[in-house]
Amino acid sequence: MEPLFTTVDWAKGSNIYEVNIRQYTHEGTFEAFGKHLPRLRDMGVDILWLMPITPISKKERLGTLGSYYACSSYVGINPEFGTLSDFKVLVDYAHELDFKIIIDWVANHTGWDHHWTKDNPAYYKTDSQGNFTERNGWKDVIDLDYDNAEMREEMINSMRFWVKEFNIDGFRCDMAHLVPLTFWSEARKQCDAIKPLFWLAECEDIAYHDVYDVSYAWAWMHGTEHFMKGKKGLSETYNILHGYSQYPAQALKLFFTSNHDENSWNGTEYEKFGNAAKCFAVFTCTWSKGVPLIYSGQESPSKKRLEFFNKDEIIWNKPTQLHDFYKSLLALHKRDAIAIGETFILPTNNDCVMAFLRRHNQEVVLVLINYGSDNKIHIKVDHDWLDGEFTNIFSGLGYNFKKGETFELMAYDYIVYSK
Repeated sequence: MEPLFTTVDWAKGSNIYEVNIRQYTHEGTFEAFGKHLPRLRDMGVDILWLMPITPISKKERLGTLGSYYACSSYVGINPEFGTLSDFKVLVDYAHELDFKIIIDWVANHTGWDHHWTKDNPAYYKTDSQGNFTERNGWKDVIDLDYDNAEMREEMINSMRFWVKEFNIDGFRCDMAHLVPLTFWSEARKQCDAIKPLFWLAECEDIAYHDVYDVSYAWAWMHGTEHFMKGKKGLSETYNILHGYSQYPAQALKLFFTSNHDENSWNGTEYEKFGNAAKCFAVFTCTWSKGVPLIYSGQESPSKKRLEFFNKDEIIWNKPTQLHDFYKSLLALHKRDAIAIGETFILPTNNDCVMAFLRRHNQEVVLVLINYGSDNKIHIKVDHDWLDGEFTNIFSGLGYNFKKGETFELMAYDYIVYSK
């Protein structure tokens, strides 16, 4: 069956960088963040996902500054960050540098003093006593009622506002599965009528790919955590990846080692993965049907959990120590062998080692990753695709492979060659 919507052409081989404006700089403003754009462009970032930019409710606010995800208006700007004009300047500058901009959209709930609570209280769900309510245990927000057709239309009008007035390029939709798919279908139809957009869903319900281009790879993330804790081997991870391969042909998965939720609540990638953190980053940029995500500060690398409700500035290494590491991976990710190629999984006889080949026409990529602490692991690769001149994407050194080669991996090592 033909998909209801078509992914924009520029999304092929793309990557996403999540921007935490509050914590990115000392100023915590759009203007201050804009100074980082040339660096991110050089690193190879394509899509900038801005965490919610709308004003934050004061009633029931958590911490000193509150959660971005408890908005008081869908068509205003958080004054922490600047003004609507400042946001327009940032979007225009990003477009000049050939970035795409997507904004975080929180459609399931608002903060307690969103102007709709007074202007249109019927837009909200209520309990048996007629009080605003929330079903997920989040104390600083209240749920919207998607049985209300007028609310749905106002929500879509608010989304259209950002496309029409600021020329954004898409949406990352928070907890998308908590909102009816029928709403998202109508929202995409109306918003895409202004310009074709990119749609990312924070959910892992395959049905939502009827509307969305990309969905989260939460199961993969949990599988990697099980693996690192010694609960399961790589077989569980492979089973999850096989499940993803059964998704609709156009569907893509978002792979990440960190994001704002993971960093603040579950720990940094170094807390979760230890010395294997970079190994998993290599995977996110090389596996099939994947869109890699980098969170603010990972390229530094920033090794602290960022406060969610308070000011907690990222500590930046200068120069950023992993800039070239990510630059090499993001450049590789654009190659057809990665973006649209087929995958062949190689045997390793080691439950901590993942090995695979990616190919499209004459392009071939070899990926070997040791997630474990064992040294001097020898991997025999005997495959017709491993033939010809290959280049190590990190060192730039070239090698002439003859179908059968043996590679040695040290602890937490990764080897990536491309042809």
